[in-house]
Amino acid sequence: MISREDLHSAIRSGLITEAQASGLTALADQRLSTAAGLAPSEEPFQLFRGFNEIFIVIGLSILFAGWTGVLALLLASNGLPETPSALAGALLTLAGLYGVQRYFTLVRRMVAPSIALAVMFGISFFTLGAILGEAFGLRGSALAPLTFATAAVGMALHYRVFRVPFDALLIGAAVFTTLWTWLAQRDMVPDEAFAILHFSSEGLPALLSMGFGLACFAIAMRFDLSDPRRISTRAATGFWLHVLAAPAIINPIALRLLGADQSLALLLILGLLALVALVIDRRSFLVSGAAYAVGIVFALFDSPMLVILGLGLGLVFLGAQWDRLRGALLRALPEFPGKTRLPPYGQRI
Repeated sequence: MISREDLHSAIRSGLITEAQASGLTALADQRLSTAAGLAPSEEPFQLFRGFNEIFIVIGLSILFAGWTGVLALLLASNGLPETPSALAGALLTLAGLYGVQRYFTLVRRMVAPSIALAVMFGISFFTLGAILGEAFGLRGSALAPLTFATAAVGMALHYRVFRVPFDALLIGAAVFTTLWTWLAQRDMVPDEAFAILHFSSEGLPALLSMGFGLACFAIAMRFDLSDPRRISTRAATGFWLHVLAAPAIINPIALRLLGADQSLALLLILGLLALVALVIDRRSFLVSGAAYAVGIVFALFDSPMLVILGLGLGLVFLGAQWDRLRGALLRALPEFPGKTRLPPYGQRI
């Protein structure tokens, strides 16, 4: 039987197009439903395929830490000019990571090692940005925007070459932090280390949070609508963008409502978020938004149990009835642009 991973490999190698793969998947689903009834759909999510991938990730992490330590010792003891030596070390690290990433991502098609190596690339690009900034004489808060911008650009290039879906989360986080640190330099947003985790319910920080979240959501939907059967890396990339978008969107709303002691209103907003998640068939969008809201509730209240109870009951109910509720909702909604490009929503049992 041909698996989704076989179709992924066929798309990457150019044997078939994404449209052809989507058609094959639709035909297989139809034959399966005829034989055994429609099974509930699942949102594809994969962090690793077996313990061997975890084993490799542990080895890669130790290797990267060891290499970083050895490189630091060599740079400290060789007596060469500091900045050129550090720059050469960073470029050498990136070259080594490139070779390893090609093997584990493009040759072996491993999931967890690809994610771990993407994180290592992000750290290395961040370090490269710091080295370049110091070469230009930047220090302290003036250095931060350049380091994060370098990480964002570097990871965008990384995604273009390796198509690791997790890159989308790293790129988004780096872009947002670049904007935040640049504005912090101009005293337009708070400069505290953890301010970006709880931005604000008003002013420029709230607008930045909401705008960033909506932009991530729009890009994620562009990926999703191009692959409604979710068999390519585009859909997996959309997954990580939804994880990033929901907390940014819900943050200023939750802070404003909870600051005014409007817990019930927050639950209603999260209910609206659930409807959006049902329409687009993205549990990740709802879960990351709800999880962030729970974190804010615990941060602001001593006894938030009623809100937490409501959230828990809602998530359990949605998890148990997701397909049935989604089918009923989409059949009740009128036609709208993009509805036919959403994942199928037949009657689920």
